[in-house]
Amino acid sequence: MIDIFANTIFCGKCETKMERVQTVRNGFVLRAMSCPKCNAKIIHPRDEQEHNDFMDLKKKEFIVKMRYVGNSYTVSIPKEIVNFIKEQEKIMDDMVKLCFEEFGRISLNFGNNNSSNNHIKLNGYKNINGELRQEK
Repeated sequence: MIDIFANTIFCGKCETKMERVQTVRNGFVLRAMSCPKCNAKIIHPRDEQEHNDFMDLKKKEFIVKMRYVGNSYTVSIPKEIVNFIKEQEKIMDDMVKLCFEEFGRISLNFGNNNSSNNHIKLNGYKNINGELRQEK
């Protein structure tokens, strides 16, 4: 199946050829098309759906058990969260980063993401007014 964004897309408002851009929402890099003339945007439908799935999952609160195993405590991570991480093709390794952020709050970071340093590097793109546009 051919991706719709592989084709030339013209703006529905001003009939100008749209440019490929990437926008960032809640840490998600979303593919989009943007009109350089009127700034109309079209977000890729698959990326929009994945973002919406993340937002729905983020609203849920899971009650999990903490158990004592050997010299450590373990916490089970709901399968729904693990499946979402795998679907996003993020690196799922045996090792994750665990940080004690503040009293009563622990963060668990998967892959190479570092919560204190969320810089996104994309080769071939430049930042124009908070929007990542493909360099020419």
